[in-house]
Amino acid sequence: MEPITIVLAVIGVAAGFGANQVVTKQKLGSATEAAEKELKKAKKEGDKALEQAREEAQKLADRARNDENQRRKEIKEIEQKLLDRQVSLDNKLDQLDKRAESLRKGEDEVEALKNEIRSIRTKQQEKLEKVAKLTKEAATEHLLKMTEKDIRNDLTGLVSKLQNEAKENAEEKAGAIIVEAMERMASEVTAERTITSVKLEDEEMKGRIIGKEGRNIQALQRATGVDIMVDDTPGYIILSSFDPVRREVARVALEMLLKDGRVHPGRIEEIVEKAQKNVEKDVMRAGEDAAREVGIIGIPKEILHLLGELKYRTSYGQNVLKHSTEMAHIAGIIAEEVGADVKITKYSALVHDLGKALTHKMEGKHHHISGEMLRKYGAPEAVALAAEQHHDDVEATSTEAIIVRVVDAISASRPGARNISAENFAERMRDLENVANGFPGIDKSYAISAGREVRVFVKPGQIDDLSAIKLARDIATKIEASMQYPGTIKVNVIRETRAIEFAK
Repeated sequence: MEPITIVLAVIGVAAGFGANQVVTKQKLGSATEAAEKELKKAKKEGDKALEQAREEAQKLADRARNDENQRRKEIKEIEQKLLDRQVSLDNKLDQLDKRAESLRKGEDEVEALKNEIRSIRTKQQEKLEKVAKLTKEAATEHLLKMTEKDIRNDLTGLVSKLQNEAKENAEEKAGAIIVEAMERMASEVTAERTITSVKLEDEEMKGRIIGKEGRNIQALQRATGVDIMVDDTPGYIILSSFDPVRREVARVALEMLLKDGRVHPGRIEEIVEKAQKNVEKDVMRAGEDAAREVGIIGIPKEILHLLGELKYRTSYGQNVLKHSTEMAHIAGIIAEEVGADVKITKYSALVHDLGKALTHKMEGKHHHISGEMLRKYGAPEAVALAAEQHHDDVEATSTEAIIVRVVDAISASRPGARNISAENFAERMRDLENVANGFPGIDKSYAISAGREVRVFVKPGQIDDLSAIKLARDIATKIEASMQYPGTIKVNVIRETRAIEFAK
C-alpha cells in the first residue's frame, strides 16, 4: 500500500473519533439535566408524602391518648365501686360478728336456764317421791297398768276391728288373685312313687340277671351304685337308691339288658355306660324343656343340669320338676297382678327346690342348698334370695320371695298333689293338737279340716280377750317353727263365757 494512503486513512479515523466524542458529551449533558429534573420532582413528592404521614401519625397518637384516658377513667370508677363494696362487706361482717356474739351470750343464758330447770325438776321429783313413797319407775309402771286397765276393752275392740278390716280387704284381693292364677293353671294329679320297679316278661330272666354265683347282679350293683332286689316281688325287679339319677341309670341299663338278652359282667359295664350317657342327655333336655316352658332364658348349664335331675325326684309322691314348673306359671300370673318382677319371680319359682337334687350329697336343708348353688353358678342374687327364703325359717325380704312362698303352698296343697299315708296324717293331727295344748290356759283343742285348722278352747277365767289374740299368734308361730306342712294352718282361739244361775 502507498504511504500516502496509509496516512490519509489514519487522519480519517482520528477525525471520526473526535466527532463521536462531541456527540457523546452532548447526550450526557441532556441526560444529566433530565435526571436533575426528576430528582427535584421526586423530592417534592416525597416531602408531601412525608407531611401526610406525619399528620396521620399525629391523628393516631391523639386517638390513642383519648382511648387511654377513657380506660383510666373507667378503671377508676371500677376501683371506686370495689372499694365501696368492700366497705359494705366489712360493715356486714362486723354486724355478723356482733350478732354471733349476741347469740353466744343467749345460748349461755339458755343453757344456764336449762340447768336451773333441771335442778328444779330434780328437786320436785325427789319431793314427789318422798310424798308418794314411789320411785319414778314404779310410778310409771303403776300409771301404765292403770292406763292399760282403762283402755283394755277399747284396745280389744280396736284390734278386732282392724283385723276384720284387714281380712275383708286383704283376703278378698288375695283370694281373687290366687283363684285367677289357679284357674289359668291346671296340672295332672301325681301318681309317682319313690320306688323304681322293672317289669319282667319272663320269670326266667331273674336267673340271668343274678348270674352264676351272683356275678351279674353284683357287677350291675357295682356299676350303678343301686341296690337290686330280685326275689321280693314276683314278675318285678325292685331298684333302691337314695340317688334318683342312679336309680334311673340302673332302670335304663336293666331294660336294655333284658331286651338284648346277653347278660355278663363285660356287657353290663358297656350297657351301664350307654345308660349313663342317655340319662345325662335326658337330664339336660328336661332342664332345658322346663326353662323353655316357663319362658326363662339365659340359665347357666350347671343350674339346668340340677333342674333336670329334679325330674327323678318326688316329694310326698309329687314330681319335683313338675311342681317347680307349675309354680313358675302360677308365680308369673300373681307377679303380674301385684306388680312384682315377673322374670325374677318365675326364675325363682322354677329353681326354688334345686337343693333337693343334692340333699343326698350335701348336709343342710334343701332351700339353703338351693341358694348356695344358685350363687355358686352365677344366678342373680334376687333369684338366690327368693329361692332361699321360700320356707318360714328364713325371713322373706322381697315381694318375689313372698310370692314364691305362697305358690309353693298352693302347688303342694292342691287336691291330689301329694300322697300322705294315713299314719303320717294321724301323726300330724296329733302334733297339731299337742302344740296347742302346750300353752297355759288351754281347755281343749281339736285339729280339723284335714289339719288345715286348729280350734283351741281356752279357760275364760285365765285368758281374757286381749290375751286370746296374743295366744293365737303364739300358737301359729310355734307351729311354723316346729312343724312341716303344706299350705297354711288356721289357728282359731275360742273364749266362751257362760253365766249360770238357778231359779228357786
